[in-house]
Amino acid sequence: MQFHDRRHAGRELAARLRIQQEKGALAHPVVLALPRGGVVVAREVADALEAPLDVLVARRIGAPSQEEVGVGALAGDDPPLFDEEALGRLGLSEDDLAEAVARERAEARRREDLYRQGRPAPELRGRTVIVVDDGLATGATARAALRRVRRQEPEQVVLAVPVCSPEAAGLLRGEADDILCLYRPGAFMAVSQWYESFEQLTDEDVSEALRDR
Repeated sequence: MQFHDRRHAGRELAARLRIQQEKGALAHPVVLALPRGGVVVAREVADALEAPLDVLVARRIGAPSQEEVGVGALAGDDPPLFDEEALGRLGLSEDDLAEAVARERAEARRREDLYRQGRPAPELRGRTVIVVDDGLATGATARAALRRVRRQEPEQVVLAVPVCSPEAAGLLRGEADDILCLYRPGAFMAVSQWYESFEQLTDEDVSEALRDR
């Protein structure tokens, strides 16, 4: 299975969620996108469900001098979540990552301020929160995002993605009340391989998708 682009993936995801909504399973929904890629997918979902759309910025934490090696993730002002196995393998402590944590937290705040343009974050208490991304490789940033949502006392948390790795599905089991992943391929190298078109998005693309929401 391969999606043409993120909009196509969003429409496929929205169709499945719309069925659940018609059965009364998604009361008072609000859609939160993980930017950047998740915003285009989430826009289709929010439109179909006639739900508010906002962003939830989660950032991967890279190892010092090896930023491509993820060792944790964070969202908002919540404590970072670290991969203890990765830290042990690399001989790192949480204190060694203080600088990286501060940098990623600052970037998360910058993006939230830019994307929201002064709009307040939505109230999540008592609502069905649908967290959307364009795909999950490791699931580390999605886990940080879901825990951030949980702390705001929603009625229900749903994670919805077009494609995810078996590793990510396993990691996130129990973090959401429901996980909707349209395709879980056994051989998973990168999210981009499941899209015919997978263009890199800019901050302006994200802001454009959020306008008039």
